[in-house]
Amino acid sequence: MWRDLLPLGRHPGTGGYRRYAWTGADAECRAWFATQAELRGLRHEVDRNGNQWAWLGDPADGDAVVTGSHLDSVPDGGAFDGPLGVVSAFAALDELRRRGTSFSRPLGIVNFGDEEGARFGLACVGSRLTAGRLTRAQAHRLTDGDGTPLPRAMEAAGHDPDAIGPDPGRLARIGAFVELHVEQGRALDLSGDRVGIASAIWPHGRWRFDFRGEANHAGTTRLADRRDPMLPYAETVLAARREAELAGAVATFGKIAVEPNGVNAIPSLVRGWLDSRAVDQPGLDAVVAAVEKAAREHAAAHGVELDVVRESRTPVVEFDHALRDELARILGRDRTAPVPVLGTGAGHDAGILSGSIPTAMLFVRNPTGVSHSPAEHADEDDCVAGVLALADVLEGLTGT
Repeated sequence: MWRDLLPLGRHPGTGGYRRYAWTGADAECRAWFATQAELRGLRHEVDRNGNQWAWLGDPADGDAVVTGSHLDSVPDGGAFDGPLGVVSAFAALDELRRRGTSFSRPLGIVNFGDEEGARFGLACVGSRLTAGRLTRAQAHRLTDGDGTPLPRAMEAAGHDPDAIGPDPGRLARIGAFVELHVEQGRALDLSGDRVGIASAIWPHGRWRFDFRGEANHAGTTRLADRRDPMLPYAETVLAARREAELAGAVATFGKIAVEPNGVNAIPSLVRGWLDSRAVDQPGLDAVVAAVEKAAREHAAAHGVELDVVRESRTPVVEFDHALRDELARILGRDRTAPVPVLGTGAGHDAGILSGSIPTAMLFVRNPTGVSHSPAEHADEDDCVAGVLALADVLEGLTGT
């Protein structure tokens, strides 16, 4: 499975993945998922929001256990973020069949669409729509960097954009969702554990900073006469780093758009996107407020206008305590020490769904902590340990 999936959407120049929502690479990944379902005799379906499901048993029976993740990527992302959870789900089912496990509850495997938000700028679109945390009207207003609206992209991929929206009936049939994911950090590597359980997702959000100055000639305009928005933007990037360090949080300006974007032109507009995450909501609010305050001071000093727009905000997510404790019990049966439980600053579909159904997460050790990069990696032995842990969990939740 891993070898078949590995080349899909891989950029030959960077070695990273560009599996963006509703593109050709996305279609190839979806076809791969459908094939894996067919090979195992599972019923494959695509829901109203473009999420793919593979079912063992009838989900209409209710109280289903679902596992899986996503197959799309960030720009030039790694091979493990998302796909490891989907591949491991199919592999865990294979392991349970090898064991001869009998299932008392329906079992589903899911590939959520557009989790990374790389194309349309909003993460977890598929699960947000399903959970009613993104309306059809809001989704229809999303556009990519080329100005293509989400509805047009969906239509081009053969999906009806007018059908999208909340799917409470589907969620009502799910009793538990367990998502396996490569750890996006080094906590397990430092503790020496191959697999861990998630406790919570830090609150996080994305803010757009629009610095508006005056375009002019780079060679003839005196420094004193310039209203250059790049200067306050650069100072704001440094301020974000300082404020995050002081608060024990993280803050990143990782995306920028410049107009007119000429080598010999002073910009008229510099648009930067801030991603910030913290252990709790007060800490996050304090960091973002401090960054905005610094940005406004620097903009005023350079005669530049500033608009700040909050594009998304996700509160702290505490995973279902009863389900989390059940996972710890199942995985701790043959251990002398408890399975590590750790928080994460990364968002996931499991976090989006946590307000609607009981959710939990398993993390697989990442030896370098690198993620969202072609260098992202997990050792094969650790991946196998993740599959076996997921199989144990699914057997414990669905087996008889």
